[in-house]
Amino acid sequence: MLHLEKKLFFIYNPHAGKENIKGKLYGIIQAMSDAGYAITIYPTKAPQDAVGQIRELPDDYDLVVCSGGDGTLDEVMTGMMHRKHKIPVGYIPAGSCNDFARSLQIPNNMDQAAEIAVRGVNYSIDVGSINERNFIYVAAFGIFTDVSYTTKQEVKNVLGHMAYVLEGMKQLMNVKSYQLKVTSDEATFEGDFLFGMITNSKSVGGFKSIIGKNVIFDDGVFEMTFIMRPKNPMELQEILAALLIEQIDTKYMYSFRSSRVVIESEEPVPWTLDGEFGGEHTRVEITNNQRAVEIRMPEEVRDALVAEEEEGY
Repeated sequence: MLHLEKKLFFIYNPHAGKENIKGKLYGIIQAMSDAGYAITIYPTKAPQDAVGQIRELPDDYDLVVCSGGDGTLDEVMTGMMHRKHKIPVGYIPAGSCNDFARSLQIPNNMDQAAEIAVRGVNYSIDVGSINERNFIYVAAFGIFTDVSYTTKQEVKNVLGHMAYVLEGMKQLMNVKSYQLKVTSDEATFEGDFLFGMITNSKSVGGFKSIIGKNVIFDDGVFEMTFIMRPKNPMELQEILAALLIEQIDTKYMYSFRSSRVVIESEEPVPWTLDGEFGGEHTRVEITNNQRAVEIRMPEEVRDALVAEEEEGY
């Protein structure tokens, strides 16, 4: 009888995306078994359930594989950040957006992603802290973000992410903005802002170039972009034009890299973390925890990322 020594904890959100995972479970579990793992399977039961499950997981597991949207991955990584003994994480994307998986070139095909999760290579990534919470690839506030987390899942599935972001852009002149003071070692400024994001991803909501080129996932810094509120229709047009061609317009946008930033406001600002509601705060301190957790990816992608890093230094 074959003795399975490696232990795998498979946690998945059965309601993510269009619930496609239900028809894919057999193939996913077969891939895990073929790779020589003894498997524990756990479907999440409620929001934040994954955080507690991963935090309390026994240390003798060799690998955690999670399946769901970006929010599920966020919960698993948050649970991992609470652990002394960190376990590598494999990711099978099953959400409606899957921004971070796209950045890591993990395919949406669940069978292919399962193979990468159990046979890929480990790569250490930075994890963000925002006050007492964590995020993997984006912490943001403002126009685009509240459109995202107040949009029903069914609408996201039909429209796709970029469509409802563009829908939100139509309301730019009417939306809420926030008087902020932003402080970091690299830049300090104040103003009336309708959007801001702190990212560690090559793509956020379909935007690529606007978050900065040469994004490196383990360099200890985040890419930060803040967009000021337009004062008139002409400024609005200039901001929209910059967004559509994915370029920074320095008259209305601040863009820089930093490992730590403090953002203060007189009134509470609602934040979204990896696409999920992250609470309202008048002060947030955001820090980068460099190479905090290992994630599985294709070997050729890891090698390309390492080569990019070496080029950058």
